[in-house]
Amino acid sequence: MGFIASQTLERIDEAIKSARPASAGRAHLGASIIGRECEAELFWSFRWADSADHPARVLRLFARGEREEHVFNDLLRKADVTVWDVDPDTNQQWAVEAVGGHFGGHLDGVLKGLAEVVEALVSEQKTHNDRSFKDVRAKGVENSKPEHYAQMQVYMHLMSLSFALYQAVNKNDDDLYFEIVEYDAAFAERLLAKAEKIITSDFPLTRISDDPTFYKCKFCDQADVCHTRRAPQVNCRTCRWATPELDGNARWSCGKHNRDLSVEDQRVGCDSHNYLPTLLQSWADVIDFEDDWVTYRSRLNHQEFSNGHFGYSSNEIRAAHDLRAIGNKNIDEIREAFEGEITW
Repeated sequence: MGFIASQTLERIDEAIKSARPASAGRAHLGASIIGRECEAELFWSFRWADSADHPARVLRLFARGEREEHVFNDLLRKADVTVWDVDPDTNQQWAVEAVGGHFGGHLDGVLKGLAEVVEALVSEQKTHNDRSFKDVRAKGVENSKPEHYAQMQVYMHLMSLSFALYQAVNKNDDDLYFEIVEYDAAFAERLLAKAEKIITSDFPLTRISDDPTFYKCKFCDQADVCHTRRAPQVNCRTCRWATPELDGNARWSCGKHNRDLSVEDQRVGCDSHNYLPTLLQSWADVIDFEDDWVTYRSRLNHQEFSNGHFGYSSNEIRAAHDLRAIGNKNIDEIREAFEGEITW
């Protein structure tokens, strides 16, 4: 009689999770998500307001999708299609960018020699469960998977290519569906305008629903921040001193310390962090500010509080799982008496 190797499975899961920490947000706004309909989600995501803590099983699914790319490419080569899975000029994955480098993505490859299309095409490869695969085959990628369709339109636009080959595999039975997608210039331009709007905005954009129980909000990684259950994470992108510059290289600048910020700088932040006030506007109104602090009146408990040198640190505000604690007079008395801070 056998038994389950549970400890080994736990060690595998721990190794997978440690290799991909939840706090490591993507440095740029990705073409793979620009087709999502909720602009608030995209704004909060670009600002690293909250992070997704995916279970190891989901991370394994991501890894399977990456492994499947090699299978797709082998099949295409068997059909005498030329496959460039890396950019021959850099020997790295094909990359595109726009909006000063703050928007972009990585192609699965570039193809040439399809029986249906003579010229080069963008290669986009996706794995699907059975239900999803049957839906995309029945409706086509534009109607079934609008995010995938938008991703290809951005790639075609930035690569100056007129076609893309969408390749889908059913993970249940290895059935294949290939669709040639034509470039839509007007649609692609709208997507780039949407990306610039998100990147340059200093206030949250319109959310898909004001109801936190709406099914799309319930499964959104940004829901706690968007629906005023938590303050945003503390990093440079949620600070009032940081600005995404549009002159290239995905540059961010700090107006407090008058210097550029590397991606690592942005993740770590500094002790001068002050929330960008518009990120708290759903529950707190600004009543005064100076160089090192901003004073608000909470609409949750009708009390005043300051974020900065003489008030609550941003880490305290983020730590509060009930934002009514911020500015609460009883809690303030305890903080002052014991020189303490809010940690949960």
